[in-house]
Amino acid sequence: MATEHASEIVLSKRELRAVSAFAVACAETVLDLFEAERPDDTRPRKAIAAAREFARGGERGKALRDTASAALKAAKAAETGAAREAAWAAMSAAGSAYLHPLAKATQVRHILGAGAYAARAAELHAGDAPSVAAAYIERAVRCATPEVVAVLLRYPAAPNGGGRTGELTRRLDTELRALDVRKSLDAPASVSDDV
Repeated sequence: MATEHASEIVLSKRELRAVSAFAVACAETVLDLFEAERPDDTRPRKAIAAAREFARGGERGKALRDTASAALKAAKAAETGAAREAAWAAMSAAGSAYLHPLAKATQVRHILGAGAYAARAAELHAGDAPSVAAAYIERAVRCATPEVVAVLLRYPAAPNGGGRTGELTRRLDTELRALDVRKSLDAPASVSDDV
């Protein structure tokens, strides 16, 4: 008889698709930073397209994994930090479909990685300007649907480490968790069937 571990999280395909749609919305904002440096390298664009296809009802499979891997290789070929981070955002978008149902802080990167990498790419492109990263984090917060926030809340807070991108991941994590708290405080006392 199989037993469910307390550390397992139940995730529906609909929820995984919502997470992927959020990751795509974040990653595509900085794709041009990669393509300006490497206009003939379509690997990050293909990773974002594969993630978008999954978000719209496609299946997880070899093509999605392959495009994520290819975007990672594209990041390694990038010459500037901004282009590298933009390719990592694309890789994260494709990888978001593989969010594991384990209550581990490291899984938060599958949800928020594309947003954090996009913010770092924009920050580097602007001469390492923290205000630009902050604006991208705020944009990502606005893109997150209640479903994405609900998935995030099932996981522990983002882990320490990861350098500047790790800092941005934790900032995005904190902002989204606070957003949910604000919504809860403003919500009417009755509970809707749509929740």
